[in-house]
This record gives sequence, structure tokens and C-alpha cells, in this order.
Amino acid sequence: MSNKDITLTAGDAEVTVTPGNGGRVGSLRVGGVELLRQGAKFGCFPMAPWVGRIREGRFLDGAVVRQMPLNSPPHAIHGTARDGAWRTAHATTDEAVITYDLVEPWPHPARVTQAFTLTEDGLTLGMSVETYADSFPAQVGWHPWFNRNLGDGGEDVRVDFAPAWQEERGDDHLPTGRRIDPAPGPWDDCFGTPGGVDVTLTWPGRLELKVGSREEWVVVYDEQEAAVCVEPQTGPPNGLNTHPRLVTPIEPLEASMTWSWRRL
Repeated sequence: MSNKDITLTAGDAEVTVTPGNGGRVGSLRVGGVELLRQGAKFGCFPMAPWVGRIREGRFLDGAVVRQMPLNSPPHAIHGTARDGAWRTAHATTDEAVITYDLVEPWPHPARVTQAFTLTEDGLTLGMSVETYADSFPAQVGWHPWFNRNLGDGGEDVRVDFAPAWQEERGDDHLPTGRRIDPAPGPWDDCFGTPGGVDVTLTWPGRLELKVGSREEWVVVYDEQEAAVCVEPQTGPPNGLNTHPRLVTPIEPLEASMTWSWRRL
């Protein structure tokens, strides 16, 4: 097992998985055109064992209050798995499986696994958190940075989705617990999608890419000029406190996401 970069190819699609840089997808090229924002912090990174912000980095773990490092003061953001070096368990020309064992500051031993399957017109990502010891609350999700513009003088991407509700965002950037009617962007907001995540990104005249997942939550972030983020996840921000999903020795936490694309 190593953590060298992995290149997957299918048709004219090429994906680079970077186990050594937080287990992220570092690149997605379709017909030679890069769809993901480039840079060590970008691409598409996994969020585990929590997603988005935890209020003041604290969450209730059974009867114990845990404190995570405040890497986005005054909150803790996006989990710890993106900061570690993952290891390659399996890789072929169009499939890969990588793993990461959670360590301090996360208080529980557990393994996070990501699987990637590339076809000519889609990429499927799966993630699981497994424990062989204590049960604990967790969340998983993905944080892709899609390029707002693909270059060559084309138009900026358009984002289209029809969520059931929007989580009202407080001054501290966290959901208040109230659900409101979806508001126009720009967004750094969490939306409810009880029928599953279904977001369409369209670069007019170039490419359409659909982000799909069975999960009921998606964060859309488009406040930066360079990129647009569409983040399927297993709960809302601060969900370790408000919507905890328990990982137990007999029940891992599992999620998946598919990107499918077509030429326009």
C-alpha cells in the first residue's frame, strides 16, 4: 500500500486521486478540459468524520463533550480526514479504493474508506466510516470545487436545483434549526433534498454535469469567484450536535455520490 497519486481513465475522461493529499480528487479532465479548481486545497476533498462547521468545535459524544481544534475560528470545519495521508488499498485503470485511519484529535479509532469508479461519462464516489470499538456520532460528505469558467471565452457555469427547503443560516454561519423557502444566491447554505441530491451544473455550449446522491442534504457554496461547490453530505452543518448519525461496530456510516456529464 502506498499513497502515490492514482490516475484513472475511461474514454476521454481522466481522474487523478491524491491519497497523500487528504484523499482528494485532484483533477477531473473531460476531453482534456479541467473541471475542478486546481491547487493543494481544492479539487474535491472528503469531509469526515464531520461535515461543515461544528459550533465552537464542541459536540456531545454520549455523555462526554468533545473539543475539536478550531481550524475555522470560532468553529471546527470539514473533519480531519482531508488533512491526513490516505493509503491505496486497490487500484486499476478505472477503479481505486483508498483508506484512512482516524487519529487524534478524533477520540475514536475508526477507518474511513473511499472508492472511486470512473466510466466514460461519470464518476462514482463512495465513502464509509467503520469502527471495531466504540460507537460514536459521525458525518461524511464531499467538497468539490468546480471551475466557474472552463476558459476559451465560454460563459460561467449555471447552477440548477430544486431543494425542498433551505436551512436558515445564523450570523455564526450555522443553521438556526429553522427551515425556510429556498432563497436566491449567492449561497454558502445548506439545503434539504429528501428525495436525494440532484444538482445540475451547466457550462453553456460546453458541458452539463449532474451531481447526484441519495443523501438528504447538500451545501452549495458559490461566493468565490473561481469556483462553485456542491457538497452532498449525510447531515447539515453542526450535525454532530443536531442530527447525529451513530457509527457502531455492526453499522458503518456509508454514503455515495455520482457525477455524470454530457457534451452540449
